[in-house]
Amino acid sequence: MTPNIMRKLWSVIENTHTKTLLQMDDASLVQWLVRQTKMQTSLDYNETAFLNDYVRSRLALIRDLATERLYSSVQ
Repeated sequence: MTPNIMRKLWSVIENTHTKTLLQMDDASLVQWLVRQTKMQTSLDYNETAFLNDYVRSRLALIRDLATERLYSSVQ
């Protein structure tokens, strides 16, 4: 995966409402994040497959960051 694609993905994550990241089940969240990233940049089949695997492997981190944002905005 190129650095540009990775930046786009993490930008999508940062700009997504916290509750969206926390309320979706794993499969839906992976699909949604990949689809949002694909809307910002053109991905071929291999890049899409790699992005799917990457997001799936980072779900715990994504949810931890979303939880941290949720609690830091409450205080």
